[in-house]
Amino acid sequence: MTDPLRELSEQGVAIWLDDLSRARLATDNLADLVRDKYVVGVTTNPTIFQKAVSDSDLYDRQLADLAVRGVEVEEAVRMVTTFDVRWACDVLRPVYEASDGVDGRVSIEVDPRLAHDTHTTVAEARQLWWLVDRPNLFIKIPATEASLPAIAQCLAEGISVNVTLIFSLQRYAAVMDAFLEGIERARAAGHDLSRLTSVASFFVSRVDTEIDKRLDKMGSPEAKALKGKAAIANARLAYQQHEEVFATDRWTRLHEAGARPQRPLWASTGVKDPSYDDTMYVVELVAPDVVNTMPEATLDAVADHGQIRGDTIHPYYADARQTLDQLAQIGVDYDDVVKVLEDEAVEKFEASWKELLESTAAELERLGGEAGR
Repeated sequence: MTDPLRELSEQGVAIWLDDLSRARLATDNLADLVRDKYVVGVTTNPTIFQKAVSDSDLYDRQLADLAVRGVEVEEAVRMVTTFDVRWACDVLRPVYEASDGVDGRVSIEVDPRLAHDTHTTVAEARQLWWLVDRPNLFIKIPATEASLPAIAQCLAEGISVNVTLIFSLQRYAAVMDAFLEGIERARAAGHDLSRLTSVASFFVSRVDTEIDKRLDKMGSPEAKALKGKAAIANARLAYQQHEEVFATDRWTRLHEAGARPQRPLWASTGVKDPSYDDTMYVVELVAPDVVNTMPEATLDAVADHGQIRGDTIHPYYADARQTLDQLAQIGVDYDDVVKVLEDEAVEKFEASWKELLESTAAELERLGGEAGR
């Protein structure tokens, strides 16, 4: 009997769960996944929280108390989400300690409406860092152009950051530069670099979704032959970039001062096209010192029938470059693809945040009314 998740972990891939809810916490489901499925981290986003709050009555008591106190809806959302994240940080704390602070991390995202507002993003990150008050927290900040200075500023202040919504190789290079700047400033400020960490969340499946749509419109045999190949190629080249940056003298100086590298994180790893192997964005992106954050369905699929074949990144750099070159040759505009994906991603999270605010406001009104009777 093979154990694909154990094999994946032994290859150096940190398995994180892309989901969180109070139900998972209250039933010890998260603790069970840590014990049985090699889960060593958790990521959240506005969509995850919107679903969690809407689907459970476990939030009612806290929301009723907030309603009685007259707390505004945005602050109520912060109280609810940071409660869950703090609890999850405590569940993952033994992993954090055992890994010397590398894993055992839980991510919470800044208000997505701030994606193009540098200064307010920093202020929001500070507040979330203070509210959760756990060393194994990551503050998720989107990799928009306006947020790059915010990423560097937060790291400079000793706030660990999960940089999210990375789609392009060019933006990933800018993210790594912001990371290095932030760590350099943190060192100058006297922060303990060994406790300050970061991941860079490179989105995978959405790249195929957008490019496959364009390939289908082309309809040529050459276009059809490239379907389902762009996302993995893009991620493999991102890993190559990562290796190049973290082999520079600039990084070596920081490493000698105690800094830890910013790990690549594969996000959006659930397949969107049901004709594709449901484990492809996991088994095709295996290499040391990466994170793969999976929805539970993908986690279960890998556990059930994932075929771990060792390192599936390093041997394929040339193939990955050829894939992107072939896409360009038949007319797929890479720059336009990644711009569309970033814009759509920010809009989707803004819409989920709005839904979360609206559903929380309705619950505050309902529970506040019940408490007053």
